[in-house]
Amino acid sequence: MVTPMTPDPTATTRALPPVLTNVDLSLRSAWHPVIRASDLGDEPVQVRLLGEEWVVVRLNGEVTAFADRCPHRLAPLSAGHVERLEGSDVLRCGYHGWCFEGSGACASIPALGPDARVPPRAQATVPASVTVHLGLVWIAPETPRAPLPTPPIADHDLDRFMSVDLPALHVSAGAGLMIDNFLDVAHFPFVHAATIGDEGSTEIGEIELVRDGPSLTVRSTQRFPNREDPGVHAGLRPLLQTRHVTYRYTAPFAAWLRIDYQEAGGGNVITFFVQPVDADRCTVYGSVQRDDLDGDEARMDAAVAFELSVVAEDLVVQEAYHHRSIPLELTAEVHTRADRMTVELRRILRDFVAEGLA
Repeated sequence: MVTPMTPDPTATTRALPPVLTNVDLSLRSAWHPVIRASDLGDEPVQVRLLGEEWVVVRLNGEVTAFADRCPHRLAPLSAGHVERLEGSDVLRCGYHGWCFEGSGACASIPALGPDARVPPRAQATVPASVTVHLGLVWIAPETPRAPLPTPPIADHDLDRFMSVDLPALHVSAGAGLMIDNFLDVAHFPFVHAATIGDEGSTEIGEIELVRDGPSLTVRSTQRFPNREDPGVHAGLRPLLQTRHVTYRYTAPFAAWLRIDYQEAGGGNVITFFVQPVDADRCTVYGSVQRDDLDGDEARMDAAVAFELSVVAEDLVVQEAYHHRSIPLELTAEVHTRADRMTVELRRILRDFVAEGLA
């Protein structure tokens, strides 16, 4: 049974916006991926989140982040560099040499000399939280109101899965619409006719849907053309097979899909994390985890290419949208019983935004 969260009716709230954009202020109190940890070297890297620039950097072995502006003359700190100061790493601004510790505290202002008093406002702005999780650097500009996403694979099962990160995809799309598309299965026969869709299987059957606050788990059984199965090409199994799928979603823009193949055996886990870059763009971080490829790297390369072809089919539609926002008012669109999963997504996002306005 689904029990939507309801904001406290006694609380003083601002008006709920009709749509959720990539730069809505409520998204500041959420976790967002901004870069793969493996892409972060010894020097600062600029990233863009919710229409704002941040700089991500390793100091003393820890990943930290700052708003990408020095409090002195607002120069980008990403144009600076890391150096050692009195036995500790600092980020030195490339304009006037001010140095900042991971906490944002200013450790040195060269123009004032070594013994000068540092003004109290000489602080770099830091996010409420920054962490490395699942191989990605995540930033929450304000205290996050939803947890980091957790994988649908038990720790004791991880060793049997091969795992490969997909290339980060920089797309002209809405983050909410990208997640909506990931959770939607009714478009498969039409958008994915060449990959995972079957034009003869358009009806959406029963699903099990469980909501837990800002998270959602959905289970269903689907008929699909298993074009990746070598047994199909060898004549051992039919093209149309059965898969048991589990979707897991966490607000605002993190989702997983676990697929267990009934006839072919084994499983496939796909991650889908979206970074809202600015009003018109987002970045998608995905990965593929398989336990049905017998450790064959060539088959994993083929699986990655297959997933990228599926995403490319989705982007034909997603990048064609005139507006990069997802409606929060359910009456703005026409819904049917086949849309239960994506309707619940809208309810979760609506409640998330409303909670941020309270």
